[in-house]
Amino acid sequence: MDFEPDEMTLAFTDEVRSFLAERVEPAEAVLEKQLAAAPDDWSTPPIVRELQEEARERGLWNLFLPPGPHRLGGGLTNLQYAPVAELTGRSPRLAPAAMNCAAPDTGNMELLAHFGTDEQRREWLDPLLEAEIRSAFCMTEPDVASSDASQIATRIRRDGRDLVISGRKWFATGAMNPDCRVLVVMGKTDPEAPRHRQQSMVLVPRETPGVTIVRPLTVFGYDDRDHGGHAEIAFDEVRVPASNLLGGEGEGFAVAQARLGPGRIHHCMRALGMAERALDLARERASGRVAFGGPLAEKGTVRAWAADARIELEALRLLVLKTAWLMDTVGNRRAMTEIQAIKIAVPRAVQRILDQAIQLFGAAGLSGEAPLAGMFAGARAMRLADGPDEVHSASLGKAELRR
Repeated sequence: MDFEPDEMTLAFTDEVRSFLAERVEPAEAVLEKQLAAAPDDWSTPPIVRELQEEARERGLWNLFLPPGPHRLGGGLTNLQYAPVAELTGRSPRLAPAAMNCAAPDTGNMELLAHFGTDEQRREWLDPLLEAEIRSAFCMTEPDVASSDASQIATRIRRDGRDLVISGRKWFATGAMNPDCRVLVVMGKTDPEAPRHRQQSMVLVPRETPGVTIVRPLTVFGYDDRDHGGHAEIAFDEVRVPASNLLGGEGEGFAVAQARLGPGRIHHCMRALGMAERALDLARERASGRVAFGGPLAEKGTVRAWAADARIELEALRLLVLKTAWLMDTVGNRRAMTEIQAIKIAVPRAVQRILDQAIQLFGAAGLSGEAPLAGMFAGARAMRLADGPDEVHSASLGKAELRR
């Protein structure tokens, strides 16, 4: 394993650092003002559109999608993308969206690239790659434990040449944005089939009759309007052509797993960047804040925390790089042990680091004066998004004991 960044990676990371320092981080205050000025507007904020134009000009566009057909922009391997994605995590509300590398669109684009028909790619993938539209992924349900795919209650039944969908989803990220034009919906097509062959994935245009956006949802009080929010959605006898199936009938579980593997590692890459920015902010705070006769940086508890944080980040970064290397070289399935390991370990560690940084900032850490509280909410949400810690831990432990 050789994790030395190649010339392409170094070039992109240099460009992303410049983009962050010159344009993105200074624009965070602009984003806050624009959101405050339009509290009921779920559309993409103007500053995001402005940054997207500049990101295109800099060649920082669609870098998440590995080289292959049906992509626009740079396109990097997982190993090349890891340090780039980590940098975008320093400004999680702006940088990923500015570079068209934000969830859930990234995962949906990967699904369309790998499983979509030519017609589906033309209709949905091409405009997503151009950031002309948004999308949402509809898997989680309010009434069942959605981490157990066999319990998913949304039904998809055939009626002639159509598919008819009935059910309820929630925490569909991005679906509040009026530019969200397509919903990737997981439902049950055959309850009598083997456990992992019961589900199918279908593409549902958002404006299809029977689709109702019930309400927006919050995460620790944050509405995430900059990301298009999180929606609860009702599907009442929603009818779409059978050609809207993504992959084959009964392949929904396999398609979902193919989507969630890259999504999990991207979350972890960005989370490392969140933690690094928290450490930068904590370093400045500890040096300038005086209490009980000296700077906080001279206190033993603060130094011990900083040491532990650095050790955890360095170790987890190496595990993320190993995971990316394995995904590139032997494929996602054979990298599953490492994908599960980072999905468990990285959000937990980053949540702890952010919690300690908030403690160092005192009351200011709880407020909007620093980005720490919002980052903490994001890190905590990662421990449920794409599967809760306990499910990954049980699966990883089972595999370990089978060795």
